[in-house]
Amino acid sequence: MKNVLKLVLAVVLVPSVVLKANDQAATTTSADHTIPATTAQPAPKARTIVKSTPATRAPSGMATTNPPVDPKAISSASPDASITPPLVNTRYGIFDALDKRSVYGQGVFPEPFLVDDSDGETDEGRLDWTHTGGPNNQHTDYIHAELEKGFGLLTLELESAYERDSSSGEISEGMDNIDLGARYPFYQYVSRDGDIDNSVGVGLEVGVVTHTQISHNWEVVPKIFDDLKFQNFTLQTILGYSTLIGNGGSDGETEGGIQNFEYGFVFGYTIDHDQWAIPGIQQLIPVLELDGARQMNKDDYGSDNLVGDVGFRANLDPIGTVQPRLGMVFVFPVDYGARQEQSWGINTSLVFEY
Repeated sequence: MKNVLKLVLAVVLVPSVVLKANDQAATTTSADHTIPATTAQPAPKARTIVKSTPATRAPSGMATTNPPVDPKAISSASPDASITPPLVNTRYGIFDALDKRSVYGQGVFPEPFLVDDSDGETDEGRLDWTHTGGPNNQHTDYIHAELEKGFGLLTLELESAYERDSSSGEISEGMDNIDLGARYPFYQYVSRDGDIDNSVGVGLEVGVVTHTQISHNWEVVPKIFDDLKFQNFTLQTILGYSTLIGNGGSDGETEGGIQNFEYGFVFGYTIDHDQWAIPGIQQLIPVLELDGARQMNKDDYGSDNLVGDVGFRANLDPIGTVQPRLGMVFVFPVDYGARQEQSWGINTSLVFEY
């Protein structure tokens, strides 16, 4: 009986002991692989990982390469000033013929002495005096006054002069024509570095007769001009075709209907104050001019009259809101026609911009 009771207890108790042993073993194994919170290591720093795409993932067995970099993405995100920004369109006007970078009308081109002005002006006045001497005791004094007003790139001008001629004791004097003029550029080119700046334009001048010993006929002169700057050098070119209208004349000859091809060139070189520090002078501009006319019809067809001058224009320091520009040139004849009328001359000019 005792043996039967022992066998029953063994069958019942052995499985429970085995199960308890297995549970303890599992708990020990799990605890061995658990990292206590107090001994946890700091998380590694975050890194940017570039994931390969099917286009950049290398086949098995081949070395992998970094994906290509988009230069547009760099230029848009990088503040590096060495990266050239996109070009800005500076063209404007009809057919985009004008350029906002042009220096036309900014006082870069010196005011001419004998040749007609072609640069754009805002508010400007001038007073010139020219004295010439020639053969047979000829002397001429010419006092010229001018006002110019700008409206954008359009420049309007009003000018006249008083002339006194003396030849072998005979004197004639009086007001010359009152001239009304306008000019406007229609095309501009500026190089990318700004060294070359060129403006081409047209103009019109109408001379109103004053019926004096000097003024006998109306005059109409359509013109075309070109203002070119290359670094510090400037060249102003102006071409015109003059027609006298009326029946007036001198010495009994009618001058109405005479036509002349007029041409002028102004060469200049601008010396800034930081290049040559002369007190009171912002810019000094040596100038050389050629001013000519060739008759295109009537008895003196083909006759030419060409004079030149050499001197300087000095842009002075402003006086309040007025900036004076003083100039002086020596005038000389170039061809035979000019030598018949003058041998030498002096021109002094005062321009003031207000």
